[in-house]
Amino acid sequence: MAEAGKRGSIVAKDVRDGKGATLAVILAGGAARRMGGADKATILLAGRPLLAHVMARLAPQVAAMVVSANGDPGRFAAFGLPVLADPVANRPGPLAGILAALLWTRTHRPEIADILVAPVDTPFLPDDLRARLDQARRTAGRPLAIAASAGRRHPTVALMPVAAALASDLAARLARGERRVGAFFSAHGAAIADYGEGQPNPFRNLNTRDDLADADAEAAPDRPSGSLLAR
Repeated sequence: MAEAGKRGSIVAKDVRDGKGATLAVILAGGAARRMGGADKATILLAGRPLLAHVMARLAPQVAAMVVSANGDPGRFAAFGLPVLADPVANRPGPLAGILAALLWTRTHRPEIADILVAPVDTPFLPDDLRARLDQARRTAGRPLAIAASAGRRHPTVALMPVAAALASDLAARLARGERRVGAFFSAHGAAIADYGEGQPNPFRNLNTRDDLADADAEAAPDRPSGSLLAR
């Protein structure tokens, strides 16, 4: 009963719908070892940084965006977004980035109801991502939703409410060494927005230099527009 009451309080928080109540957090804190340790956010695809591609996909769907990344935030200055460092030590992965976004939003953007999470190495994100995730959780009567495609779940592509209970749970998981993003969303009964087996896969991520070369040889997901990196 206590857990049901906790989940009910999370759902009750999420009463404002639409992109005007959503903040996108782009996860860019990975070490990118399979890319030779390069900063994925600034790696060029079709002449433009990966971060710019993801921003272009998400911008029409949300009210604002932030970047989750460690190190010198100055390297993102050209993108004009707030840069959120992990609130815990030792770079524990995406869960820390999600926690940073929840804490930052509650303090700096209290009007925001939801955060839309996506990795920086997924430049082919669908235009209806926020809407599909929102529909999935509403249909299932659950507070969170993650994406799926080609028989695989993508827990780092998610929509979730800005709720104190979620931030507290994330902080507790990180404190005890939990790193599994899927386990967090499963524990909270996340709904699934399944994009099926269609190709190209909208959640295809670029993990290696070969992945990048293959994507670069295809039609660019977002062509440059003027001098703006983020459009």
